This record gives sequence, structure tokens and C-alpha cells, in this order.
Amino acid sequence: MTQTLMSGSSWHVVQVHAHAEAKAQMHLVRQGFPTYLPRYLKRRRHARRAEIVPAPLYPSYLFVTFNRAIHRWRSIHSTVGVTRLVCNGDVPAIIDDSIIDGLKSREDAQGFIQLERRPQFAAGDKVRVSEGVFGDCLGLFEGMGDRQRVAILLELLGRKVRVVLDEEFVVAA
Repeated sequence: MTQTLMSGSSWHVVQVHAHAEAKAQMHLVRQGFPTYLPRYLKRRRHARRAEIVPAPLYPSYLFVTFNRAIHRWRSIHSTVGVTRLVCNGDVPAIIDDSIIDGLKSREDAQGFIQLERRPQFAAGDKVRVSEGVFGDCLGLFEGMGDRQRVAILLELLGRKVRVVLDEEFVVAA
């Protein structure tokens, strides 16, 4: 649940237990602390299937806002799902508002952060196919296609053949 910054409040970082971001966020909100958990859509492979699932941008961390002078922020340490409030000594570390604003500006209509997709290879780089019919074949990176697919040139039967694969199946040779 994303909420707006209260007057005099600043953003802070909370470390949470592994895979407990949503649980910690829910308990912090119940205590009246506005939170922000930036998420993105991650491609996950399991049992030869690929699916797109929401995932935290910063696993095991979320942002919380409060005014140290008026809020009972020490209760955050004992909140269900929370490991600790990130501090400088005994004082909660402050995150600049521009960082949170920058993250929020990259959200799509569903509230997911849009990550920049950059090709990890340059044209002509040697690559290897990691899975599938062409598994362990060596080739040359040609370019990025659409929808997270890459074009590579494979040496098959004495000639170069252009093959388009999911980018997750191509690794550096």
C-alpha cells in the first residue's frame, strides 16, 4: 500500500524477513505508518514453464515514512515481519524524497516499476544457447527482437542460420 508523505515526515528503510515484505507492510500500515514497497514484474521459470510474477524491487526491504519527533517509531522494531529499522547509530537513516519520487515516476498504471531493458550483448559477441533444441550450440549475437527475444547466428551444417530465442536461453560464451 503506497501512501503519501505526511507533513514533517521523512522516508526510512525497513529490513524485513525473507519473503515477508507484504506481511510487514500490512502490519506497519495497521500501526498507522505509511509505507512504500516498489515492485516489478519478474519472469520466473519453473518446470519448463515461464510466468510473469510480481516481485519486490529490493527483496527484504521496504520504505516507511514517519516524523521522528511525534511518532512512536521504535515500535517498528517489534512489528511482525520486520527485522530492523535501518539506522545510523540510534537514529533512523533518512532516505531523500527524490529517491522515492524517482521510483514512483517509473511505475506503470498497475503500480509496477518499469525497468529499462538493455541488450546484454553487442552485435558480434560470441554466445552460447543454454537450453532447448539448440542447447550448447555456439553462435554470434545479432540483435534484440521484440518481446524479450534475441536473434543469434548459429553455425549449422556448414552455414550460418539465424535463430530467434528467448533472451533467457542465451548466455556469454
